[in-house]
Amino acid sequence: MSSDRVDYIAPWWTYWLHNFPHINLRFQPIDKTFQPEDENYQQSLIFLGCVAAAGLGLNLLCLAIYLSCLCCCRKEEEEESKKPNSCCVTWSAVAAGLITCVAVGVGFYGNSETNDGVYQMTYSLYNANHTLGGVDSLGITLPFGLKQVSGTMGNMRSGLHQHLARLDEIFATRGDYVQTLQFMQQMADNVIKQLLGLSDWEKAKVDLASIADQSATIEYYRWLTYLLLLILDLIICLLACLGLAKQSRWLLTTMMVFGVLTLVLSWTSLGADLATAVGTSDFCISPDKYIMSKTKDVISADIVHYYLYCNQTLSNPFQQPLAIFQRSLTTMQIQIQGLLQFAVPLFPTAERDLLGIQHLLNSSEASLHQLTALLDCRGLNKDYLDAMVGVCYDGVEGVLYLCLFSILAACAFTVMLCAIPRAWRQIACREQDYDDMDEEDPFNPRARRLGSQNPDHTNMHSFCSYSSSMGSQTSLHPPAPAVSNAPMSEYMNHTALFGGNPRYENVPLIGRGSPPPSYSPTMRATYLSMTEEQRRHFGNDFQA
Repeated sequence: MSSDRVDYIAPWWTYWLHNFPHINLRFQPIDKTFQPEDENYQQSLIFLGCVAAAGLGLNLLCLAIYLSCLCCCRKEEEEESKKPNSCCVTWSAVAAGLITCVAVGVGFYGNSETNDGVYQMTYSLYNANHTLGGVDSLGITLPFGLKQVSGTMGNMRSGLHQHLARLDEIFATRGDYVQTLQFMQQMADNVIKQLLGLSDWEKAKVDLASIADQSATIEYYRWLTYLLLLILDLIICLLACLGLAKQSRWLLTTMMVFGVLTLVLSWTSLGADLATAVGTSDFCISPDKYIMSKTKDVISADIVHYYLYCNQTLSNPFQQPLAIFQRSLTTMQIQIQGLLQFAVPLFPTAERDLLGIQHLLNSSEASLHQLTALLDCRGLNKDYLDAMVGVCYDGVEGVLYLCLFSILAACAFTVMLCAIPRAWRQIACREQDYDDMDEEDPFNPRARRLGSQNPDHTNMHSFCSYSSSMGSQTSLHPPAPAVSNAPMSEYMNHTALFGGNPRYENVPLIGRGSPPPSYSPTMRATYLSMTEEQRRHFGNDFQA
């Protein structure tokens, strides 16, 4: 037995989770010992799920209050501002996207860690089941029987007795040979009595392979569910960002509905993961105590203690019957060898039965060596420690990362659900501003689009020729000079008054009391606010 065996030590996060308050549904504190069959303990785990449900309700309530305030307490946009402030929406979208990416990364890592831990546990269960199956199969092949079973075991025992009965008839005339056969029969009965001490093994027989299969099936569906949830979160976040970039109201509305659904799923997964982590940590704190309490009525405590701790200070509880079995086999082989040497020359018909017994003894000795190795604590204890490490280290750690993923996902989608209504309202306000603008105003983007589509406006000349483009005016075709009595100074003064840049406009419109149609709303308001004295200023300058 190796002296440098590594004992199981529970990780620190299991102690942290074990210290979580255990409260039943009647709000009474209960014992933190792992007792999955106890109703109060089950209620304490359900209570943790209810805490997550309360967090979901509070989150939805805060969102409802925020949306109500956003709808009822709208601040009026300033008249001078034509572009709504979208900085808050932009930064909210960036924050939601970054948090979602971090959450998905954490979720993938936690999902992989949990899967690795469960895989290590199932692998250890398969190995332990293989060891127990080997012990059981060796018990069947032993000629004297490791356990009181029927079938092949009973046939082999009856075969041994048949050999001894026939030899007793053959050696009837030789009393010394008959005494040797009786001595062998007594030793065989003594071996059977000693090996009946292993009967506890039969009572404790558990199909670990079935447990491993069920665990692997549940883990596969859990892993697949979380994988789909991670992909769903990422897709919803990307589509929401796309809707903000494209200013698509229907896409934002759809992503808001899916965001609420994902928020519910995140809080639900948080409750399930938290209950699983706390329950598993309660088991990981003292797994030996729980296993011994479950097997105290089935198998001897010394045997369970031997396999759970497996140190040099503990003796093998099967050592005495196995040693007696070995000595009995050796003695019987010596007796059979002597009969083959001295009795066969006198009784040739006894050779067949003597060789049959010798063959059974040889096969029994080989099986005994294998059985001794399988009953040693090192194999089963290693499987036990590997299973504990897989569950309590990788498994619980992965579940904690999944809890962190659920929290980050809930925060990300809360921010996203706060940003989408603001973006939706800004898109609606922008479209309303376009609807309120004059269709004939050349500064209206919609009028420009309509003008480009209307063939009746293809021959219209631009009314906005600035001085910065004077170098390209040689390619312009100015309109034909109109017949007008307005002096040139009046036109130049008018030009200086409204921008200082010369324009190709209809000068006779100056004296009509209305501004040219190409002026912007601000320029029109300035012209209409002038007095008649200011409008006649152009004529006075000309006369002077």
